[in-house]
Amino acid sequence: MSESRRAGVLGHPIAHSLSPVLHRAAYRALGLPWEYDTHDVEAGGLADFLAGLDDAWVGLSLTMPLKVEAVGLVDFLEPLAKAVGVANTVLLQPRSAGGHRVGANTDVHGIVAALREGGIEEVGSAVILGAGATATSAVAALASMGCSDPVVAARERSRAGALWRASTRLAAKPRVVGFSEIGPELATADVVVSTIPADAAASAMRDAAPAKVRGTLLDAVYDPVDTPIARAWREAGGATVDGTRMLLHQAAEQVRLFTGGPAPIAEMRNALVSHLSH
Repeated sequence: MSESRRAGVLGHPIAHSLSPVLHRAAYRALGLPWEYDTHDVEAGGLADFLAGLDDAWVGLSLTMPLKVEAVGLVDFLEPLAKAVGVANTVLLQPRSAGGHRVGANTDVHGIVAALREGGIEEVGSAVILGAGATATSAVAALASMGCSDPVVAARERSRAGALWRASTRLAAKPRVVGFSEIGPELATADVVVSTIPADAAASAMRDAAPAKVRGTLLDAVYDPVDTPIARAWREAGGATVDGTRMLLHQAAEQVRLFTGGPAPIAEMRNALVSHLSH
């Protein structure tokens, strides 16, 4: 695998992505002369991008709005991606190996690993802020850690259909409520996973948060690293896990899938810390 290969992260907007920092550090540490770049691809544009790829490409990392779109554009879905209905990763086989596109989900792994870094091994009760693709991955992650009935706070309940369908496949039973109803659950939850933009999360915290919390907040947002909701959560007595940890571990799993070997997590973490310190 010493020949030059290509991979990249796709989405819109994409300029803020830290995935190149992580992947490039991994391939340097592994001695692989691989390229990894950002590609601005809007909703509806993934099929055309896939059609233009040659055999130099090994895989794609996908962010919004492409994680659900990808599900219908691959030849095979790994079981977890199929159950969740979300693929944030596409593995690209060369034509000599069939040329298949395989969809995978590493967000679930990233959430679980990030929470474990934060000292959480088992979850009894949980709240998820948001009902989109990342929230659906959070349902799967929390179910694997013991909580199959999280409270899901949706800005628009009508947009939670995909989450409901995935939950059925995952044997999970989330309770979908509005943001104004989550105050009591926030106070007592073991874990809260925020999957919504920083400004929306800050607004939800102002409107619904109790004066005192006891659990751990994982904010999937990593720009800024220390979000307003994270600061408010700590002021209310809770612990926080920032979104860079989820980003790190989902990227490490992508590196493993792309290369077929363990990811150099220490080198990836060091590169991320160095980048964020400048």
